[in-house]
Amino acid sequence: MSTDAPTPATTSHEQYLAVQRSDEFAGLRRALRGFVFPMTVAFFLWYALYVILSAYARGFMGTKLFGSNINVALVFGLLQFVSTFLIAWLYARYADRKIDPVADRIRAEIGEVGHEHGPRG
Repeated sequence: MSTDAPTPATTSHEQYLAVQRSDEFAGLRRALRGFVFPMTVAFFLWYALYVILSAYARGFMGTKLFGSNINVALVFGLLQFVSTFLIAWLYARYADRKIDPVADRIRAEIGEVGHEHGPRG
C-alpha cells in the first residue's frame, strides 16, 4: 500500500529543520544570547576581581569591617553567592518575558503542545 503522506520521521526532521531556519527561531537564539553572553562575562569579571584581589591585595581584603571576624574578603565571598542568585532570578524574569512566549509559539507550531517543559517533562 502506498500513500502520499510522508513518514512521521521524515516530517519531524523536515519540520525541525524548517523551524531552525526560521526568523522566529533566529530571534529566539539572539534573545537568549543577548542575556547569557553579557551576564556570563559580567559574572566572570566579578569573580576574577574577587580572586585577583584575594591573591594580590591581601591587605585590602583583610580590612576589618565589622567586629573582629568580618573583613572585605568575607563580604566579597558572600556577595559571590548573592550575585549568583540574582543572576538566576534575573534570567527567570527575562526568560518569562522574552524567551518562553516565543519558544511556546514555536513548540505549538511543530505540534509539541503537550510538552510544556521540554522533552524531559
